[in-house]
Amino acid sequence: MKLCYQVATPDVAIADSVTAYQGSLQKTFGDLAALGYDGVELMTIDPGKLDWNEVKKTAADLGLVVGLVCTGEVYGQLGLSFADPDAGKRAEAIARVNGLIDFAASQNAKINIGRVRGQYLSGIPREQTEEWAVEGFRAISDHAAPLGVQIALENVTIMQTNFVNTMAEARRMIELTDRPNFKAMIDVFHLNIEEKDIYQAIRDNADINIHVHLCDNNRRYPGNCGLDFPKIIQTFHDVGYDDLFCTEVFQFPSMEECAKRSIAYLAPIFEKVYGRKQRV
Repeated sequence: MKLCYQVATPDVAIADSVTAYQGSLQKTFGDLAALGYDGVELMTIDPGKLDWNEVKKTAADLGLVVGLVCTGEVYGQLGLSFADPDAGKRAEAIARVNGLIDFAASQNAKINIGRVRGQYLSGIPREQTEEWAVEGFRAISDHAAPLGVQIALENVTIMQTNFVNTMAEARRMIELTDRPNFKAMIDVFHLNIEEKDIYQAIRDNADINIHVHLCDNNRRYPGNCGLDFPKIIQTFHDVGYDDLFCTEVFQFPSMEECAKRSIAYLAPIFEKVYGRKQRV
């Protein structure tokens, strides 16, 4: 397993609401490597503005892996989704995500699908929304497959979208999409809101889970509030999960302090449960 932190690439507009470390690649990657993280998850919106070789080399030089590329800002900043009633916007959403898949392939990374999937809208039959979304899921999966990129559909709370909130709903979309590289990921913040038993949800969905987001139940760094991370991480270990865990949190009181406090709290847990040794 590897412990990662979310990073916004320089093409993403700087904002307090961004759940990622922000700045130049040298600063973000350098700061996180110095704290002992194993890798990064990249939040990006326009990979054409990035030097892909520089991203890969900067990470490698610092001993970091690039584990996943996020697609959230395709919806968050551009307002595009696979379930938009406008066919042109659906096509643009697919094209944008395919561009992120190309970038992810260059970094040997996965991608996730969050709010870009879209949502149920008044006046649009739910079946139609699901049909459009599945068309998008299949299109990006077919683009990603020859590139070796896996896609992780993220569970997201009803407070942010009304489409695919629970892991059971994610599993249903995976079954409808029917592509071997289209799987799920588990975000424990959303899991805590939407599931009756978060530990059983982890157990029940071990077969489809390929990535994990860590965040406390107040959307701040792990250990800041009430979630039982030793039990959560032990449960992932017990079901055989041995891939990336990435911290995705609001950057309060500051991104530097969040990154520092996150790893200070999580590192001893991962050492006890997984035998992970701190890099620095």
